[in-house]
Amino acid sequence: MSDPAEPDERPPVDHDEPTLSEGDERTPSEREERTDEEATERLNPRVRIVWLVGATIRAFVVGAVLLAGATLLTGPGAPLGARDTVVTAAAALAVAYGLARVTHAWLRYGVWRFRVREDALYIERGVFTRIKTVAPYVRVQHVDSRRGPIERAVGLATVVVYTAGSRSADVAIPGLTPERAEELREELRRLAIESEGDDAV
Repeated sequence: MSDPAEPDERPPVDHDEPTLSEGDERTPSEREERTDEEATERLNPRVRIVWLVGATIRAFVVGAVLLAGATLLTGPGAPLGARDTVVTAAAALAVAYGLARVTHAWLRYGVWRFRVREDALYIERGVFTRIKTVAPYVRVQHVDSRRGPIERAVGLATVVVYTAGSRSADVAIPGLTPERAEELREELRRLAIESEGDDAV
């Protein structure tokens, strides 16, 4: 009769436990940067409709002003060839301006983003010139939301943060759903109140 098999005294292997090669070998700064990227919020894609409609309206207004000015400059007494040249040049400028505004409005979406951190609100925007805005909560005076006619048509809203001691009176975050705008407004209000308490201490 054969001897019973000896029990295996080796510890069980946990296959779910990450090996050394699977561990997080990033530096603290890299992990913090990755966390910031994950916390970054983008605007709702429908905001491009709002910007495109606004850009088109501005282009029509500028085009009408240019054409009206060209018509006034080339009155009935002006030579026919000169009048046609000026009007054509004004129309070309209007079209070029309209295309530039529409292109800029379309490219804005790919750049616009914001982050809500513990100390401040971080905003990054700008197509040709990148603008990074930091609004510390301790300087936030009021947070509001608004919805223009075009925003209401596409179901979006804008959160406006009024700050003290800055060059501009407010910081606006467009392209939010009404639910997200309400949530963000209350969150920023809470952080501003908490920062006032911390600053007083």
